[in-house]
Amino acid sequence: MKVQRFFAKSMAEALKQVSHEMGPDAVILSNRRVDGGVEIVTALDYDENMARQRLGEKAAQATNGSRLAEMQADQHRQLEQELDRSRSRIREVREKRANVGSEFSRGIGNDHAGAAPADNVFGSFSDGPKASGPSANPAQGSYSDELASMRAEISSLRELVSGRESASAPAPANASNAVQQRLAERLQEFGLSTELSVSVSRQHRTGRLEDGWKQSLKMLATGVRTAREHWLEAGGVYALVGPTGSGKTTTIGKLAARYVLEHGPDSLALVTTDRYRVAAHEQLFVFGRILNVPVRVVDESHSLDDILDELSDRHLVLIDTAGLTSSDRGYQEQLAELARSDHNIRTHLVVSATSQPRIMKSVWHCYKMANLAGCVMTKIDEALTLGESLGFVMETGLPVAWYTDGQKIPEDLHRAEAIPLVRMGVERLKAQQHSQGVAEGA
Repeated sequence: MKVQRFFAKSMAEALKQVSHEMGPDAVILSNRRVDGGVEIVTALDYDENMARQRLGEKAAQATNGSRLAEMQADQHRQLEQELDRSRSRIREVREKRANVGSEFSRGIGNDHAGAAPADNVFGSFSDGPKASGPSANPAQGSYSDELASMRAEISSLRELVSGRESASAPAPANASNAVQQRLAERLQEFGLSTELSVSVSRQHRTGRLEDGWKQSLKMLATGVRTAREHWLEAGGVYALVGPTGSGKTTTIGKLAARYVLEHGPDSLALVTTDRYRVAAHEQLFVFGRILNVPVRVVDESHSLDDILDELSDRHLVLIDTAGLTSSDRGYQEQLAELARSDHNIRTHLVVSATSQPRIMKSVWHCYKMANLAGCVMTKIDEALTLGESLGFVMETGLPVAWYTDGQKIPEDLHRAEAIPLVRMGVERLKAQQHSQGVAEGA
């Protein structure tokens, strides 16, 4: 949605300007008498829902479409006033800088006139670090910094006036706020939650938007923890927990296949604790038969610890679990069995990248009593954006051990590394934006 303001001596002239610059599809948001004529605020591709989103909580005061348009026009007017104020400040800084430069030049000339040796004129500069160019004068350097700051401010305000203002935040009072606001919006497009986006964007206090974006991606890469040990090499007992459909059994099949290819089947065993659903462990038995690996079932006659005792000679044991929720029978029993085991079971939460952030957090709350050691991200290939998953692991602090991006066994299983995951998230965002652009163009 593009919003623009027009001034003219009469309404007829204003309408001609609108017709010439914006065409016949422009919508008049407001018109009023001003000194010297009239003012019209118009918009292209006007969307009332989008207007309400941009006004945020203030939109609740609009009882009808007319009032909503007036409020949006007022907001646009305030932004343009802020833009004009920034332009005035830049002019003032330029004038001050010019005056300081001329005074500095006159001072040098007077020193020469006083018969001082040329070497003594610049002696004070040679004692300290050498400076070059205009920044050699501290006063001029400060004006340059101020001018650069206001250039960033006016650039950010231009973006706001052009219709890209935040859905809920008020008009920024300075350049850093404007850049932070745009940065938070981009991080939300990346997939991060509103709270995390605002928190990350606030770390970028000065500079351009692109610099803040790069800095934020570095923060994400630093905040995403990954597993240090390689399961297949280190060995041990690993259990995968998570809701039904998250990909636990398929992931275990991929891990088992990868291990058999690298080390053979003799030192691997599979275990399932899913005794609550009919034929729930059939898929795991299929993997076992194909890979020639034993599969054990925990039931009333065989406890988890008893089975792990029998498999103590195995280098790697992978445990599949039932996808139960807190309301299901056996939920507490299964998690307690893992948490209280005499063996060192490293339990990992399996999280689908296609889940909503709230669902991810809800799942984490359901399973964290199992003493989670980390997580596995699945269905990466099906997710539109990866920010939701990356934000989840940042907020929970769970190290990511593996991620999967397809159904192929074991090709679509990968060890997790923070930088490639963030890079993949950026590529996914670009692909989504490109698809949206193509769709809008069509």
